[in-house]
Amino acid sequence: MTLNEYDIVALTEEIEAEHQETKQPLRLRCGQVGTVLMTVENNFYLIDFADDDGHTYAMETIPENKLMLLFYEPMAA
Repeated sequence: MTLNEYDIVALTEEIEAEHQETKQPLRLRCGQVGTVLMTVENNFYLIDFADDDGHTYAMETIPENKLMLLFYEPMAA
């Protein structure tokens, strides 16, 4: 799977993170949704996790094997 900038992804397992502003520890749950910002290195991506108002609460580098690409449109049969 190759991810591109601005792809919407979800975590496939729980990870530890740090709050973007307060630097307090966070636990991001399986299914937590984020946006790909960039490829950091082969198979690692910088993911932005934001609330419903668009405010970032975490930004973490995550390996591809802990991400699932989300789709909004069906594929043709």
